[in-house]
Amino acid sequence: MTNLQRELTGAPWRTSSHSGSGDQCVEVAPLSSELRAVRDSKDPAGPALVLTPAAWRDLVSAIKES
Repeated sequence: MTNLQRELTGAPWRTSSHSGSGDQCVEVAPLSSELRAVRDSKDPAGPALVLTPAAWRDLVSAIKES
């Protein structure tokens, strides 16, 4: 198991305040080195998208604009 996999397993996941209801929920978690992870709340054992600080800022900006 890699360090990132261990970190994702023990990450403090929380439901995003920008999630919709029903089937539109995502969870986010802070990781080391200012990385952020995003995953589907309905599939916590599934894949997670790991974002750099710049990519996280871009995602948050895009969400705010929509």
